[in-house]
Amino acid sequence: MFNFDEIVDRTKTPCEKWNKYKGQDVIPAWVADMDFKSPPCVIEALQKRVQEGVFGYTDIDDETYDAMIAFVKRHYNWEIKKEWILFTHGVVSSMNIACMAVETASVMTTTPIYPHFIKAPKHANKEVLAIAMKEENKRWVLDFEAMEKAINPTCKLFMLCNPYNPAGTVFTCKELESLGDFCLKHDLTICSDEIHADLLLNPETKHIPIASLSEALAQKSITLMAPSKTFNIAGLQASFAVIPNAELRKNFKRTMGSMVGGINILGITALKAAYLEGDAWLSELRVYLAANLKMVQDFVSKNPKLKLLGQEATFLAWIDASSLHVKSPYEFFVQHGVGLSDGEPFGNKNFVRLNFGTQKSVLEEILKRMQKAMDSL
Repeated sequence: MFNFDEIVDRTKTPCEKWNKYKGQDVIPAWVADMDFKSPPCVIEALQKRVQEGVFGYTDIDDETYDAMIAFVKRHYNWEIKKEWILFTHGVVSSMNIACMAVETASVMTTTPIYPHFIKAPKHANKEVLAIAMKEENKRWVLDFEAMEKAINPTCKLFMLCNPYNPAGTVFTCKELESLGDFCLKHDLTICSDEIHADLLLNPETKHIPIASLSEALAQKSITLMAPSKTFNIAGLQASFAVIPNAELRKNFKRTMGSMVGGINILGITALKAAYLEGDAWLSELRVYLAANLKMVQDFVSKNPKLKLLGQEATFLAWIDASSLHVKSPYEFFVQHGVGLSDGEPFGNKNFVRLNFGTQKSVLEEILKRMQKAMDSL
């Protein structure tokens, strides 16, 4: 058993999440990292590597590749090859590289969405075709009718987020097949951010990499993965792209050029340990997060002015606060001591995103303060 209830005082280090409201009586529940210690196997591997005392240029050994390949096969039933893998410093940088590597004048994605899905195409001077997700059977789903109306011949890249950030949808096989058909029909390369793939909160839910559905889709896909969200090692900056198509992989690597340098020694050390020995920790984490989500859902159900659709993955709850009729739901909750993510950069200022990847006692205090805010209306 792992102790996810253990409080870690993150204010003692320059922590982005907790420094944002330094000196204020505000509990941060915004940026997507968790407050839990990483798995013991990761911490031990890092300590052993640090003990060597030399941190020069490094290579990635075959055991690391084997661990990655086995993890992807074990969790997603997808067989990837060593030569398909390119290491990057993070999924955000990978999205920017993809937008530059694929020849396209415009990029299609969905909204609301993690803000870098909008920023990355703009950084590459590409038009953004942002298609609103729709509510269906209490889930956020793709609107294929709207996508068909918006697509144009200049668009050759679709940027997918699965599991979906901020809404927590895990797209079904049928939904992914329909998206795959759409992309093949319009000759779109798919850049799929699957960084939350391991954080499934329903035991019956399965994550399916869209590239695993067919050889045709594999040849049109850039799949972005990382252990960073799963094992809470985002600061170590170790992520990777899986690109089966040799020409697409060549273009991605050429675009990386000298902008993305050597790999992070400690990041690769943590990645290897997590993928080799982290499954038991991950299984318990999922149970803990699912219980935290239930607390959030119970809170929302008691407050009819808030709304939360069904959620299948991630530690981030996308809460509709439009019925509060306040100028800024984000500012409203900050005034009552809770720092959520503002929904505006995601595409809707009337929403807030709550990070429940924290200790139960901390989440209880967050929800207590939010309830006090609701009672003030």
